[in-house]
Amino acid sequence: MDHVTPSQSAPALPYLALNKLLESIAVVLMLCATAVVVLQVFCRYILNASLPWPEEAAQFLFVWAVFLGMAVLTFRDRHIAISLFVPKLSEKSQAIHHVFVKVATAIGCIVLVVHGIDFMNRTMQVLPALRIPLRYLFMAVPVGSALTLLFLTAPIPGLRWWSGIASVLAGVIGYYALREVGGTLFVEASSTTILMIVTMLLIFAEVPIVYALVIGSFAGLTPLPPLMLVTVTQNMSGALNSFTLLAIPFFILAAAVMNVGGITVRIVDLAYHLVGHFRGGLAQANIVTNVMLAGVSGSSTADASATAKLLVPEMEKHGYGRPFSCALTAASSTLANMIPPGLGLIIYAALASVSVGALFIGTIVPGLMVALALSFVAWVISVRSGYGGTKDRSSGGEKWQSLLLATPALCLPVMIVGGVRFGIFTATEAGAMAFVFALLCGAFIYRGLTAANLSSAFREAVEDTVAVAVIIAAASPFAWILTFEQTPQKIAEWLAALTGNKILLLLLINLLLIFVGLFIEMIAAMVILVPILVPVVVAAGVDPLQFGIIIVMNLVIGALTPPLGVLVFTTARVGGASSMAVFRAILPFIAAQVVVLLLVTMIPQITLLPIKFFGP
Repeated sequence: MDHVTPSQSAPALPYLALNKLLESIAVVLMLCATAVVVLQVFCRYILNASLPWPEEAAQFLFVWAVFLGMAVLTFRDRHIAISLFVPKLSEKSQAIHHVFVKVATAIGCIVLVVHGIDFMNRTMQVLPALRIPLRYLFMAVPVGSALTLLFLTAPIPGLRWWSGIASVLAGVIGYYALREVGGTLFVEASSTTILMIVTMLLIFAEVPIVYALVIGSFAGLTPLPPLMLVTVTQNMSGALNSFTLLAIPFFILAAAVMNVGGITVRIVDLAYHLVGHFRGGLAQANIVTNVMLAGVSGSSTADASATAKLLVPEMEKHGYGRPFSCALTAASSTLANMIPPGLGLIIYAALASVSVGALFIGTIVPGLMVALALSFVAWVISVRSGYGGTKDRSSGGEKWQSLLLATPALCLPVMIVGGVRFGIFTATEAGAMAFVFALLCGAFIYRGLTAANLSSAFREAVEDTVAVAVIIAAASPFAWILTFEQTPQKIAEWLAALTGNKILLLLLINLLLIFVGLFIEMIAAMVILVPILVPVVVAAGVDPLQFGIIIVMNLVIGALTPPLGVLVFTTARVGGASSMAVFRAILPFIAAQVVVLLLVTMIPQITLLPIKFFGP
């Protein structure tokens, strides 16, 4: 995950104290949302009495946690942004760019404060079960944005004490200029054209993606009647009020607890005993580890970091090249989004309104095909390079002991997929139960959890959740404008004129997605492209479930390719290798994934037959 990281200086203590307080509140709210969902499952199956309010309460807590967390991430410069040219600029140019980013962020926050308050005051409904006015839910947007503006008043590193206040004032001027002049300046252009140009310019100028989307959507609405400006905050407020999206923080929390609780280590140990003696055995163990971790965490970044930390030094000790080890780890960690409960699958299901359970079933075969393809490439490279083959075969006793120790962890994917498939609980409830299960395993079975590492895991998980969730929220008005102007239908007509063959159509879309993946992070690309492309492929007769797996497979490949290459940078940093050397070493693994992607694209039965026989 790339982030804007300007030079740091020590902010005033009040800002640090507020940052710490808001972070703690966000963590508590997220944990309370988890507890509420677990309570719902407990009441349903133990007490045989479902409660009417937990779903609404969990969504309420989640929305507030995200928008309070948005302020924290802004203060820490931890929002997702692409990183292309800024690190190559001179120090003076980087300082100017930092000021530009702060002003753009202020404009986005002012949009959310002004129109968030407007929308909140217009809302008259109440939550049906809790009987709480909806305005208190929607209040999270302007409150979180106002706190973000407060953080933006902190002095800019290397500049005068008033520099932060000046950037906020410049943001106010920029907001009113865009609001008053935009309607005249953009009057001849369509909202979609304005939206795309402004958003893409800001994204490639390395403004955090969430604020680029907000400003782009606002600019696209300025030629319309003033009442339409409330659409930005209306859609952002409602976007996260989704029970399906709650699965994201729960699985991220589960992955974080696994890594600090000793679960990951047991899985690595089992993989090592099973396949470590083969030619390229540690490379095969790396892949097997990621297959097993994928069935538990759903987060590629979390798996890449944990596996690189554990296996790359061990592989180097046994003669494997460090760039090869990091490249293999990065490629294998993509399996976390291709084997249930992948977060990419959950996000696609929410955006495309398809069954999460069906996606989970449909992606198992493609995910295992990718694992086998990576295993074959690793074996070929190991044979040519003379890697592995030095470890003695583990005894039956060692294998059984490692299997016994890893069994609690291996039960988790069975519980998740089986529970969703047989309707025992929803994907969101499965995420909450996975977190509780990981917590119990780490505390009472593996005994790796301490108060310190658990607190650190919670904070890291909430930060990762907020970084993803705010982009999903900001993409909602973006998608609304596209739909309002019937952009998907226009693209569908253009593509239909280009080709009437659905396989050729999918191949063209694959090329588009591979290109997009070079520059835009997976979550951001999905929230922008899914509303456009799903109606197009459905009109061409493509099953949206198959397309969901295709789009996820495409975009995780983008996490391996420069200039974004999130997973490559993660494993290179953790594994201590040159990122350029890792990019070179990963090319054969990318080729293997592309071959599997083409098979899944051209043979829909690979995904649809399992859904037909086993899906919900």
